[in-house]
Amino acid sequence: MPSFSTWLSRLPSSVFRAGVRHKSQSTSIPKKLQRVRDHSFDDLMEVEKKVRRALKLQELILSHPAGSLPVSRLDTLARRHHRFSPQESSSFLLRHPHVFHVFEHPVQRVLHVRLTPRALNQLRLESDALSSPLSSAVSRLRRFLLLAAPSYRLRLEHIRLARADLGLPEDFEQSLVLSHPTHFRLLSPSGPDAEPRLKFVEAVHNPDEPFPIAAVELAREREYRARGSDAEDARFAFPIQFPPGFKIGKYYRIAVWKWQRLPYWSPYEDVSSYDLRSLEAQRRMEKRAVASIHEFLSLTVEKRTTLERIAHFRQAMGLPKKLKEFLLQHQGIFYISTRGNQGKLHTVFLREAYRKGEILEPNDVYLARKRLRELLLISSKKANFDRMLTSLGRQDDGFQCVPALNRKEFFGDEDAIYGGDEEGSGSGSDSGVENQFIE
Repeated sequence: MPSFSTWLSRLPSSVFRAGVRHKSQSTSIPKKLQRVRDHSFDDLMEVEKKVRRALKLQELILSHPAGSLPVSRLDTLARRHHRFSPQESSSFLLRHPHVFHVFEHPVQRVLHVRLTPRALNQLRLESDALSSPLSSAVSRLRRFLLLAAPSYRLRLEHIRLARADLGLPEDFEQSLVLSHPTHFRLLSPSGPDAEPRLKFVEAVHNPDEPFPIAAVELAREREYRARGSDAEDARFAFPIQFPPGFKIGKYYRIAVWKWQRLPYWSPYEDVSSYDLRSLEAQRRMEKRAVASIHEFLSLTVEKRTTLERIAHFRQAMGLPKKLKEFLLQHQGIFYISTRGNQGKLHTVFLREAYRKGEILEPNDVYLARKRLRELLLISSKKANFDRMLTSLGRQDDGFQCVPALNRKEFFGDEDAIYGGDEEGSGSGSDSGVENQFIE
């Protein structure tokens, strides 16, 4: 009877290759995973859809010197510049009277719109939050530039697109870049009058200066101090929170455990001189890409940004080409939502920064922007009640309330647009057209 070693030698080599392939697949994170929805993030993006529309209309209203303009003119500009459908902007104004004040002009006798004191106060708070702590904005911008190793430079136009996400002031080129020559350098190959897309912003970095500590390392330290887990397991681990309903199998759990223990290079470290041809180096670079996106989202004000915006910095930060598949591979760290813009944009959230749709560590800019979301969520049926309370003891400001008949003739049938059960689709006695500001 042949021995066991002799029997093994007679087996075809394909058996051994198949066994090795099966083992490698079971101990590595799958490349393609089905996206599991998280309703807490999707519901937040549904509210963000209203915020985007409100911001577009606010921009058109504030662009007028008087701070108000006819509703018909606003509807024309919204269709021309922001692709609103006919009467969409007019109906949006009526549905959100706590943000937009519609009144009849005393001279022109046509409907005008302006922002309410609550909306103006929200804009003022956000402007103050963006302009007051310039030191923190300088630190965020500099850390963001250091992610683009080894050049530490990014296009000025790309930074301008991500300005709102990073919480930078509108005039950041002058107030941050040019005003802090010890931290930044503005590069223009064609001179100071070159086009913005040809300008670059570079971080002034001293080789002897230590790199900043990544946000994931601080979170890892807090997790280690709070739970006291094994030091070897927590040394290179990322905080992971899988979405509800995510199926975690035995081999996937093993693969995640091995990936968590895998060493990697810091996202601020220059790896251009390293030999990246080995399989171990490629795995470290993949984990480094996760750390780079994690750091990018940590630098944003609301701990989120769009996938298309991350793609602008893909080459500078050394990120993989197929970003969406790469992020879906790590659903315990990031979440991609397609809600809020008819699936045209993909919003990437940092999971560990949120709990039940709210940021765990809010900042002043986030709190100011949250006030706008709260105003948009107030029912329009409450407008007349608020107006009655705030109008006690006041005299009429000269603006007469628009009759229900004229309102329906001008704006069209709201019930046909939104349905009778929708919020704020009441009749003329409960309309959103006010003769007083809601303060």
